[in-house]
Amino acid sequence: MASAIIRPPNWPGSPPMWFKNLRIYRLTDQLPCPVAELGERLLETSFVPCGGQETQRSGWVSPMGPGATHLVHSAMNFHLVCARTQQRLLPPAAIREVLDEKILEIEAAEGRQLRKRERANLKDEVIQTLLPRALTRSHLTYAFLAEARGLLLVDSASPARAEDLLNLLRDSLGRLPVKPLVPRHSPVDLMTRWLHGGRLPAGFRLGQQCDMRDPLHAANVVRCRQQELATQEVRQHLDAGKQVNALGLEWNERLQFVLAEDLAVKGIKYSEIVQKDAGVEDEMEAAARFDADFALMSMELDQLCESLIEVFGIEED
Repeated sequence: MASAIIRPPNWPGSPPMWFKNLRIYRLTDQLPCPVAELGERLLETSFVPCGGQETQRSGWVSPMGPGATHLVHSAMNFHLVCARTQQRLLPPAAIREVLDEKILEIEAAEGRQLRKRERANLKDEVIQTLLPRALTRSHLTYAFLAEARGLLLVDSASPARAEDLLNLLRDSLGRLPVKPLVPRHSPVDLMTRWLHGGRLPAGFRLGQQCDMRDPLHAANVVRCRQQELATQEVRQHLDAGKQVNALGLEWNERLQFVLAEDLAVKGIKYSEIVQKDAGVEDEMEAAARFDADFALMSMELDQLCESLIEVFGIEED
């Protein structure tokens, strides 16, 4: 019987470092600086809050949370970083309300309608006036470098947010020689075969979630959630020509996740076995706990990546 699956461990005082998603990138060349100097390079683009007239600002913060100073946390050739992005929130409705009032005021005073360009300029003025008073919202994006395997793993379900982190890292280092994994064997073909009754690779089992799409009609999608997949109903969809674009899987009774057609790993859940292996004790200091958590998590995800690469193969340059 498979081990019970739980959400990432969240022991008191532990930052939200346990990855829930993976976007996997391959290093195509050496980094432009030794890993030992990475923290020093990131310091030049460390996080600074938005200025009064800025809509967004990104920079590096310590992955160990507030109060910590190191911008890179390393354990066993794995190196963790954390990007913080702060945005000023200006609801379109608030901008429109102030803009409409100003347009009416000017048109009444001048006895004419404002031209399109004048309205656009006035909107820019309204935004600049409102920005310093706008509330801010921040989000964190974690990533770690698996140095021995030459992979960069980003905790993001969003390709755009992952790319934002890569761009920030590129700004910090001058260049960043990474590319998304390009599978040699089609994930859609293999996942469709597995769901149609084919034998799964060693260590993998079907989960309880999948998306099936008609290749001729992209809008025709069947989504299965929290249900047995090895059923006649699912096979009928496959027999009708639908293909699997996302598939829930369990790996070595340690992780559950959904694998997408671009090899993105989403909704990662860690088993009780992983929690037990962490061996966290209540009296453990926060820094030691963080170090133990990261070492375990990075090894688990690194080994999962190794399995995925073995199954799908990777196109080299």
